[in-house]
Amino acid sequence: MRAIHLALAALAAGIIGLGSGSATAQTVKITPLGSHDGEFCRLDRAMIFEDPDGTRVLYDAGRTVAGADDPRLGKIDAVLLSHVHGDHLGDRHIPAANAGECGKPDFSVGATPNSNSVNIVVAKNAKFIVGAEMARFFATKVKNAGGDPKQVQLARYGATRQVGGVTIASVPAVHSNGLSPAFLDDKDHAATLKAQGLTAYLGPPGGYVLTFSNGLVVYLSGDTGLTAEQDLVVRRHYGAKLAVINIGGTYTTGPTEAAYVINEMVKPASVIPSHANEVATQGGKVVEGTKTDVFIKAVKIPAHLPLSGRTMAFDGKGKCVSGC
Repeated sequence: MRAIHLALAALAAGIIGLGSGSATAQTVKITPLGSHDGEFCRLDRAMIFEDPDGTRVLYDAGRTVAGADDPRLGKIDAVLLSHVHGDHLGDRHIPAANAGECGKPDFSVGATPNSNSVNIVVAKNAKFIVGAEMARFFATKVKNAGGDPKQVQLARYGATRQVGGVTIASVPAVHSNGLSPAFLDDKDHAATLKAQGLTAYLGPPGGYVLTFSNGLVVYLSGDTGLTAEQDLVVRRHYGAKLAVINIGGTYTTGPTEAAYVINEMVKPASVIPSHANEVATQGGKVVEGTKTDVFIKAVKIPAHLPLSGRTMAFDGKGKCVSGC
C-alpha cells in the first residue's frame, strides 16, 4: 500500500512539475532592436514581441533596424506602425548594429521613398497594421515595392486585427502624423510640398493594445501626450498589465508626465520606457540624471530598460520572469 502511495505522489509531483514548466514557457518575449547592443540609445524605438505560439510582431521599425536583411529580425509575421514620422516609419537606417555611436548612430542607408518599414513588410511577407488614413497609401507602397497590397491591414480606433495568437487593437494617441515629402514617388509634388514646408497628412496617429495568447495585455503608447483614453480605454476596457511608453518630451510625454500616465492612469504591473531621445545607458546601466533615470525613479512599479538585443520574458500578469 505504501508503495502505491509513493507512486501516486511521484506521479502527482511530475504532473505539477510539468504544469509549472508549461506555465513558465507561456511567456511573451520582447526584444528591443536598438542601434547598439546592450544599450538604450538616442533613436531607439523598435521592438519585437513574440507570442508563446511563435507569432512575431515588429513595432515601429524606425531607423535602428538595419533594413530587411538585419539578422536580428528573423521571422516577422506583422509590422505595426504608430505614425509616419521618419524616426518611426524609417526614412533611413543603420547599415548594421553598432554603427556609429550611441549618441550619434550611423543612419547612412537611405530608405525613401519606400521606407524601412515597407521594405521589411515586403521582404518578410508580413502583414502591415496601420490606422487612420494610412492603409491606402501603404497598399500602393507595398505593391510598388513588389508585395501584395492585401498585406496592408487597416485597424482604426476601436478595431482589432488578429495575427496568430495576438489580437491587435488600435487606441488613440495625441500627436501629429505628417508624411515627409521624401516618401512621395511624385517628385514634382514632393518638391512643391517641401518648398512650402508642408507634409502630406494621413489622419491621426495611434497606439496599440496587444493581447497575447498567455493573457498578457500590452499597451504601446506610440508618440503621445496625456490622453483620457489611457485611463478609460487602456486601463478600464483592456486592462493592460505591461506598458511601453515614450518618454522623450517635446514630441511625447516627458519623463514626469509619462510617470503620471503609468502611476495614475494605465496602472500596469510593469513598464518599459522608450523613445527617450538620449544616451540613456552606458554599459547597460542607466546614466544618472537622464530622462530615463527620472522616469524610473518616478514610477511606482518595476521599470525595465529596453537594452538592444536583450530579450525579456513576461508572464500573463505583466511580471518579467527573465531577462530584466
